[in-house]
Amino acid sequence: MVCPACNAETGTSTFCPHCGANTATGAPAAAATPAGGLSETAAGAIAYITIIPAIIFLAMEPYNRSSFVRFHAWQSIFLGVAAVALNLILGVIPIIGWLLMLPVGLGFLILWVIVIIKASKGERFKIPFIGNFAEQQAK
Repeated sequence: MVCPACNAETGTSTFCPHCGANTATGAPAAAATPAGGLSETAAGAIAYITIIPAIIFLAMEPYNRSSFVRFHAWQSIFLGVAAVALNLILGVIPIIGWLLMLPVGLGFLILWVIVIIKASKGERFKIPFIGNFAEQQAK
């Protein structure tokens, strides 16, 4: 079976594993809103607030069936782990590490705002290195 939205091979899946569109209607993943729930774009953006919403979206129906939400949840988790790890590493390096903590932290803040905006617009913005791991986990 082929996805009507992106022409990727979907097998027998109801949702395209590549773009998340409904294979029966071709409706994009961003347009899907569960009854009484969040749209996929809102869930993708909220996943970046902290790691906790990301984990909840990975475990909660119907969000865990959406490739779009799973991608952003995993990317949020990996971004949070990378930020904490880099902060810890710079924190133990005297003087130079401490001086680098501010610009590196500012860089993570800017990146965090960018991914929230991209997710809220329905885009699958891949952070270098981290995005590839998130995409593998979302499949």
